[in-house]
Amino acid sequence: MKDKLNGVLDWLKGKTVDYADCRFVRTESEALQVTDGIVDTMSKNVNVGVGIRVLYKGAWGFASIASTTGADIKKTANKALQIARASAMAKKEDIRLAEQDPFKDHYRSVFVKDPFAVSMHDKVGLLLEVSEKLKTDSRVKTAEASMDFYKTNKIFCSTEGAEIEQDLIESGAGFAVIAFDGGEVQKRSYPNSHGGDYATRGYEFVEEMHLLDNVDRVREEAIQLLSADDCPDTETDIIICGSQMALQVHESCGHPTELDRVLGTEISLAGGSFMELDGLNTLQYGSEIVNITADATTPGGLGTFGYDDEGVKAQRSPLVEKGLHVGYLSSRETAPVIGQRSNGTMRADGWNRIPLIRMTNINLEAGDAELDDLIADTKNGIFFDANKSWSIDDKRLNFQFGTECAWEIKDGKLGRMLKNPLYTGMTPKFWNSCDAICNEKHWHVWGVPNCGKGEPMQTAHVAHGTSPARFRKVKVGVNK
Repeated sequence: MKDKLNGVLDWLKGKTVDYADCRFVRTESEALQVTDGIVDTMSKNVNVGVGIRVLYKGAWGFASIASTTGADIKKTANKALQIARASAMAKKEDIRLAEQDPFKDHYRSVFVKDPFAVSMHDKVGLLLEVSEKLKTDSRVKTAEASMDFYKTNKIFCSTEGAEIEQDLIESGAGFAVIAFDGGEVQKRSYPNSHGGDYATRGYEFVEEMHLLDNVDRVREEAIQLLSADDCPDTETDIIICGSQMALQVHESCGHPTELDRVLGTEISLAGGSFMELDGLNTLQYGSEIVNITADATTPGGLGTFGYDDEGVKAQRSPLVEKGLHVGYLSSRETAPVIGQRSNGTMRADGWNRIPLIRMTNINLEAGDAELDDLIADTKNGIFFDANKSWSIDDKRLNFQFGTECAWEIKDGKLGRMLKNPLYTGMTPKFWNSCDAICNEKHWHVWGVPNCGKGEPMQTAHVAHGTSPARFRKVKVGVNK
């Protein structure tokens, strides 16, 4: 395949293109789901193709094909070239790419157990057992358990001489239970809402979740929520669990630091950004304890890889340092605008999509607090757990998040359970109210396999390393 790709690139060089790259991608995926003791999803898919970008006289052209024959790849390259030539006639200015070393490498993600080698009997059997144990109370109306696995092989070649192959294994699982008493509906999830947790690891990641060990607790919490008190409508101190912090980071720091959003060249689906260029190195995004990084090298993170889809090596880059906004997620095309080289965040959802700036592992760095001590240090407040809903404006500035449940904090102790809780705020004010972040003992990298962006929409696998954190004087209420 490398010979085929390089052959096409040699042909494109003869057409005096500014630059070109080819991506071969083969993805094997498996999805399993059990609902109420019945297997309702058991699918396997293999997707193979080649995508080609051509830069000609300062303008892009892109074409792709679900074929791996040399003749078809060359036809696709010619199509990309013709699109680039047409685009060059309508361009406003030339696209300029940041300098990049042409790597030759083979990257393999780390795993212990290949999930595709684990028997279907074992995987489905575990999901069935989880579902059946969740249904042991008549108030439980729906019990779902699922697993998803991905195996991806990529080959990237460019006219600059890059030859990069990558093999990635990704795994995820989780379960959820819905309780109903005739007038109230409540849901609890494990280990996270919206499908569970995911990582660039093997089946050992699923085993480490101990799904069965958490069934009874999660089921009983869903039932307790049916008769729980509503979250009060007030202003108070709050502690947010690690998984909810992951979504908070995703929406209020990950998306607004995507440089294409800032420049207005990509605003579909999630809008633009309040973190504009004049705020770089001047915007006090959060308090001095807030440090947020983009780190595609985080071990096991769902946003971990060897190289992005422009051949830029995975790296760790600061976005917020001691509360100050200091960086963006960039590409070879956007990085020159801020006088930098790309920090390796360009990725495409498969061979038939052009790469976009995407989050990697956007991590809130751990602090030094113990969770028990943090609760004990909070006289009055609310502890929020597991996302249920979210809403944020098209500049990523004003937000409202609802969680599955919460607990009142009174005199430094967790008290009564609260249902339908939400909290709201404005991003810089909210992050500047952060006065404590839990330590590495509580820090976990949460995988998000469904980050959407672009038109047509592309779905990216990203992650967020977070631990529980406290925020002072936040508006809270009930989500009805």
